[in-house]
Amino acid sequence: MAGHSKFKNIMHRKGAQDKKRAAMFSKLSREITVAAKMGMPDPDMNPRLRLAVNAAKAQSMPKDNIQRAIDKAAQAGGEDYIEMRYEGYGPGGVALIVEALTDNRNRTATNVRTAFSKNGGNLGSEGSVSHGFERRGLIEYKAEVGDEETVLEAAIEAGADDVESSEDGHTIWTAADALHGVAGELEKALGAADNVKLAWKPVLSVDVDEATAGTLMKLIDTLEDDDDVQTVWGNYEISDEVMEKLG
Repeated sequence: MAGHSKFKNIMHRKGAQDKKRAAMFSKLSREITVAAKMGMPDPDMNPRLRLAVNAAKAQSMPKDNIQRAIDKAAQAGGEDYIEMRYEGYGPGGVALIVEALTDNRNRTATNVRTAFSKNGGNLGSEGSVSHGFERRGLIEYKAEVGDEETVLEAAIEAGADDVESSEDGHTIWTAADALHGVAGELEKALGAADNVKLAWKPVLSVDVDEATAGTLMKLIDTLEDDDDVQTVWGNYEISDEVMEKLG
């Protein structure tokens, strides 16, 4: 289904980038703090915070770090982060959505615009590409959690909309407002997921060749390296063969 290899490719690339672990923890902490500040500091009473905490646990973030990020939300004089969304086109006409949490929107906007312009892209206005995506819930499990039939049955029972299974793992899609509930039910049946978050799922995908893929990956890497950028979503499909050549 459209978008599956995109998530697989990104997981593969991130798995090879241990040096970015500290930066990843920083982004996870920022999301936890924002979620705790917007609602109750208790994950059981705050769906967004629970998703953020689960995402941090999936990346083996220490419990002390998670608690510090929650506590930070109640501190006076702490940073106030603004949620921003940027949309544009990358090389080959690939549509990209960039989600950010920032305490300086001018800085972030400049950095995102520069990343697009220097890597064959063009930043557009909000809404310029999001019409080609659906706002969905995304839950991911490793392949060893169970075979395709086991995961499918658990997903149906939990109220999920769709399941994609391969040798790389299981991708489960839900309605956006059902993500918290479905993730909770799946955790009872399959254990904690590797990834639980709201996603932008492309309606149609663009196949990217080797020549375009190199520049596209450079653009995405540049965006993801920015401290303010939380997630980059795209409507691209890149074959395993091309990904192997890119290294």
